[in-house]
Amino acid sequence: MGTTTTSPRRTVTEADVVGFAGLSGDFNALHTDEVAASATPFGTRIAHGLLGAAIASGLFTRTALSTSLQESLVALLGVDCRFVNPLRIGDTVHVEAEIIELRPTSDPCRGVVIVERRLVNHEGAVVQVITTPMLIDTTHPDQGDTPT
Repeated sequence: MGTTTTSPRRTVTEADVVGFAGLSGDFNALHTDEVAASATPFGTRIAHGLLGAAIASGLFTRTALSTSLQESLVALLGVDCRFVNPLRIGDTVHVEAEIIELRPTSDPCRGVVIVERRLVNHEGAVVQVITTPMLIDTTHPDQGDTPT
């Protein structure tokens, strides 16, 4: 527990927002209409919250922590996203991830690892906090017998 990692950076682009709108079908004016979005408290369009979560997921896969979990990962059990600050087109973001909990399950060969992923922009502001419980195989040689 307490293991942390930081991902490479990535800039959120206009193409990301337009592509995500098309893929998801979410054409909310806050994301796609500059005139309408300029009248909001944000003053401009912002990226979809779920786009940020998807970007954070991809950035996490490029970390040493993600790589270390791959051999023992059985399943993603859920995703809890908190949207703390707006994700803006042009923001350069990275993920800071930390194992916040390890616990056994009723199956002695399985455990749950909970990773908190913070999507952070180039100004150092946390944009999103994404918590992901994952089922792991504890019999994998690098994982030991049970989670600690």
